[in-house]
Amino acid sequence: MTFGKLLKDGIFFAKDTIGKQIVRSADSIGANIAEGLGRGSFQENRRFIKIARGSLNETQHWLRRAYTRNLLTTEQINAIKTIINELAPKLNSYLNSIGNVPNNK
Repeated sequence: MTFGKLLKDGIFFAKDTIGKQIVRSADSIGANIAEGLGRGSFQENRRFIKIARGSLNETQHWLRRAYTRNLLTTEQINAIKTIINELAPKLNSYLNSIGNVPNNK
């Protein structure tokens, strides 16, 4: 299940609300990983992985706001938290796996 699907079911978010912020920040995670790989340099890849990690933290922030404001149910939050809890260590492991220096040096 995607973030968009979880937020769309039964909840209407007006333009520029928390729901859209959650989707934007969540979508930005994968987009930054892809952009980093596409840049073709080791340094850019690492930089964009760190940006993706920031987007993951932003997503968590918006989820806390949505929960506090009763915009999402506990079930919806738990479903999204499961995805985030799996992604965070994988993202950190990926960053660690590529090391601090390019392979060609």
